[in-house]
Amino acid sequence: MLIRDAVPSDWPRIWPFWHEIVSAGETYAWDRRTSEEDARKLWMSPTARVFVVADDRKIVASAYVKPNYGGPAAAVANAGFMVDPAHTGRGIGRRLAEHVLREAERDGYQAMVFNAVVATNPAVDLWRSLGFAILGTVPDAFDHPTHGPVGLHIMHRKLGPRAGAGGVDRVE
Repeated sequence: MLIRDAVPSDWPRIWPFWHEIVSAGETYAWDRRTSEEDARKLWMSPTARVFVVADDRKIVASAYVKPNYGGPAAAVANAGFMVDPAHTGRGIGRRLAEHVLREAERDGYQAMVFNAVVATNPAVDLWRSLGFAILGTVPDAFDHPTHGPVGLHIMHRKLGPRAGAGGVDRVE
């Protein structure tokens, strides 16, 4: 498998799994009816660096990293990750996350924050294993199609030399 920077012509191969994941309404706080054009603007934003995982010329995952804030807080990154549901359980998400964290650090980001991680998302365990801390949870903020109202976690991890042991920022 190859992890590389995305190019605009990758979008038609990202869109099918992007659409499947978002329309399922279980892990992203985006409108389940997001059009392809709007989805492309969200994922392939000019402010984002986008990555893809290619397996035998098929794109099986994608991620983006971009500034979460602007101005003097622009060193805090935000990211999004999607693995084609037909390719989950093979460690692709972990490999992509490790790659994106390294690249974000190389790009000068000092921390990464996820603003709205659905509390029931299995990726919460992945993020915690990679040193992310849950800073807080907005209760009942996400209307999950099977679990009903669930919380949205705000997660954070320092990057680079200021990260300390394991990159974990301890918050009580």
